[in-house]
Amino acid sequence: MADINTEELARKVALTAVGRTDFISRTHIDAVPRREAVEKTIALIKKENIDVVRVCFVDTQGQVRLHAIQARHFAQAARNGVAFTSALLAMDSANLIYQNVFAADGGFGNALMGGAGDILALPDPATFRILPWSPKTAWVLSDIYLTNGERCPFDPRWAMQKACAALEAQNMRFIGGAEVEFHVFKIADPHLALEQCTQPGKPPSVTALSHGYQYMNDQITDAMEPIILPLRNALLDMQLPVRTLETEWGPGQLEVTLDPLVGVDAADAIIMLRTTIKQVARRMGYVASFMAKPNLPNIFAIGWHLHQSLADKTTGKNLFTADDTLLSDTGRYYVGGLLQHVRAGAAFSNPTINGYKRLNANPLSPKRAVWSIDNKAAMCRLVGGQGDPATRIENRIGEPAANPYLYMASQIFSGLDGIAQKKDPGPPLNDNPYAQTHLEAMPASLLEAIDSLATADVFKKTMGEDLVNHFIGQKKHEIGRFMAAVTDWEHNEYFEMF
Repeated sequence: MADINTEELARKVALTAVGRTDFISRTHIDAVPRREAVEKTIALIKKENIDVVRVCFVDTQGQVRLHAIQARHFAQAARNGVAFTSALLAMDSANLIYQNVFAADGGFGNALMGGAGDILALPDPATFRILPWSPKTAWVLSDIYLTNGERCPFDPRWAMQKACAALEAQNMRFIGGAEVEFHVFKIADPHLALEQCTQPGKPPSVTALSHGYQYMNDQITDAMEPIILPLRNALLDMQLPVRTLETEWGPGQLEVTLDPLVGVDAADAIIMLRTTIKQVARRMGYVASFMAKPNLPNIFAIGWHLHQSLADKTTGKNLFTADDTLLSDTGRYYVGGLLQHVRAGAAFSNPTINGYKRLNANPLSPKRAVWSIDNKAAMCRLVGGQGDPATRIENRIGEPAANPYLYMASQIFSGLDGIAQKKDPGPPLNDNPYAQTHLEAMPASLLEAIDSLATADVFKKTMGEDLVNHFIGQKKHEIGRFMAAVTDWEHNEYFEMF
């Protein structure tokens, strides 16, 4: 028998070099529907002449990590997974590795994650999108697995999947609608001198696109159409159900709303939305930011209002709607759970140090754990009412930088705990929510929220103790760096005086 030639050998090796050979057989998800979806995706790749597929996963910070693979390898990626270093899950918001990833357990307490070894991202074909701003490039979200076929306990998407499974076990589904605010500014100086390439890097200097301070003003929206239109078109091309995209209050402040989505799709959509807006804007010379309160003059803080309801899994009926009262018992108990767990849940709805600058200073953000009928100063606002099939609860606490999987999962598990306890939220408040100083206050800082989370068994039992403890450690490291930094305020306050 003749020896295999070099080129043929190289091709053969290449076909097995992605991920772990036939990894999917270890995961117990190699079902017919997924195989068919993968085959359709491969056919679409060929039809559209796609060259590159960005295989992505979302870490606990909410950052999107990727391998940009050649499209000819996608079939193997869908079956074998794509290998990433587990060290990506040990990075804080500045991408600093804060634990000993080279230890036997990688600092994760899991022997399968030692030595900064591999985790595997298994693409979900339901999230496959062709990027309208990057020629011949596609994008797909993935679930994270350990190399033995078990789900990675630190995968935030799994937390949301577990929340949806808990609902389905009770014949319910989560319906999530989003109002997400963000800023767009023109880049004046990107600060890319090597001296400015620190960790984190110096953010760009920016200028405003309008003076702002004209709430939902047609003239200002029209003036910003050169950036709004490309953003809207890209979002629609990404198959996102855009309802509105318009200017808000402050300079460069925009808001996008999406039609309601079901289950994990609602969280996936936020990742797609932020990815689309930031990348399209950057290619046009703008920076889009979902930071709650940028350190820029005359800028308004921004939030993420999460609309939520539950639907009957069989009939699709809104379980928050009642024919004889404003909100069904299921809806009331769900609200009771949201209010009860707000201090611990704030770690997920407001996971950055900066997010609490919005809650503490912004007159349009909630301060107390209260619910009300259509009062935009309350944390939980009832939208709709008696007999209205669109009845829902709008939680106004969140910041736009929140990890959508952890935010939504924590909301669902809070609500489910309220339902299980039949937690009565009391009557809806009909007075000024800011005057209710006797009621539960929002955490004043991320540290307060993290300390509350550390003692909240409801999230450890449902989202996973490993995930919650890892998230707490990650955030404590971030807080520690912040506390060690000398701020401009301190320098201005004390340097010359003392």
